Amino acid sequence: MSPGPCGPGKSSAYGGSGAPGVPACGAMTITARMASTPEMLACFDDAALLDAALAFERELAGALAEHAVISPAAAAAIAGACDGLPRDGLGEAAAHAGTLAIPLVARLRAAVPAEHAAAVHRGATSQDVVDTALVLQIGRAMALLGPELAAMADQLAVLARRHAMLPALGRTLLQPAERVSLGMRIANWLLAIDAAAVRVAREHRAASTLAFGGAVGTLSALGAAGPAVRAALARRLGLADGPAWHSRRDAVAGLGSALGIAIGATGKLARDVALLMQPELGELAEPAIAGRGGSSAMPHKRNATGCQIALSAAIRAPGLVATLLAAMPQELERGLGGWQAEAAVIGELFGLAHGAVHAMRVVIDGLEVHAAAITAHAEAVPGSVDPGEALAAAERFVDEALALHDAAVVRRGAAGTTPPGA
Repeated sequence: MSPGPCGPGKSSAYGGSGAPGVPACGAMTITARMASTPEMLACFDDAALLDAALAFERELAGALAEHAVISPAAAAAIAGACDGLPRDGLGEAAAHAGTLAIPLVARLRAAVPAEHAAAVHRGATSQDVVDTALVLQIGRAMALLGPELAAMADQLAVLARRHAMLPALGRTLLQPAERVSLGMRIANWLLAIDAAAVRVAREHRAASTLAFGGAVGTLSALGAAGPAVRAALARRLGLADGPAWHSRRDAVAGLGSALGIAIGATGKLARDVALLMQPELGELAEPAIAGRGGSSAMPHKRNATGCQIALSAAIRAPGLVATLLAAMPQELERGLGGWQAEAAVIGELFGLAHGAVHAMRVVIDGLEVHAAAITAHAEAVPGSVDPGEALAAAERFVDEALALHDAAVVRRGAAGTTPPGA
């Protein structure tokens, strides 16, 4: 793990020490770090964005050379310029220009021999750079989030099996209801997380298409070679090929919505644990970790800090998802203000999702189960269903949920998604 997105070997696009009033490491604020993880924040920091944008320009030159649109010498010169491009000041220049692509392309053209300058960015437009860079950053982020969701589901499956027959008091509308089991409650969390993981993976696949259409989406500047160059560029970047989606933002909105649902599903788990952790109930507790969950004013308190992180994320996520949905009606062939709003929102959603899942994995891993309190509360309410029948029904629920999870694990293995430490 690096110390942060601007750790050793990484300088800010704003300049090594930061421009006045601008942090040298914009993504790694204290508040951002409290809500997410260094690894996920690094997927959307300045260095990651520039890496992705330069990968687009480097591989575009290679694809153009493959189809004789530019010379191999020009492609080699552009690749060298991408690899050695000075990055200081690009943040300020992008803010001034309104897009990163303008100063980036200008700097690349200045870095290659004059006879190759026209080959830089041939056939592309600024939005192609920005959209494809975002897709590449999303790929890095999914490599973190997907396995974490899978690992959390596996943890929940273990707990559901372990506590399938531990009688618990079901609560509906926050009032005592019929008996269930702790395993049944955990199995319900498991089903939500498994479904969220599948949904995020599906929407990621839909959003993993190259963005390359040129000025108005038709690749007109490349003539008949356009589709072949696009296919080559998609292959070189490891993305799906397809028509430009400059003003069709359904894939971005779909992925953002799936992230919001995953955050909400994690928040549901956190809400339940926090409720059951109240001393008046005392059925569950977050693990006791030195320096975590205390109070600056009341030393007797043991706060549900992991749950707090997930619940805060669940409160923030709906507004972010709404921003992506609001950005969908974009004007004509390329819009103004809509797609430009998406990258920061997607980065924040990934940050919140990873932070929430990571926090709840720690909670689940060390979850304290106070069986005596759980059983006492269950036995204190008579209910209208025979206790044995109620527990049998809860066990059937657990068995069905675990069978569905086992099937999800098989599909996950076929897709190559492996949880950390598996």
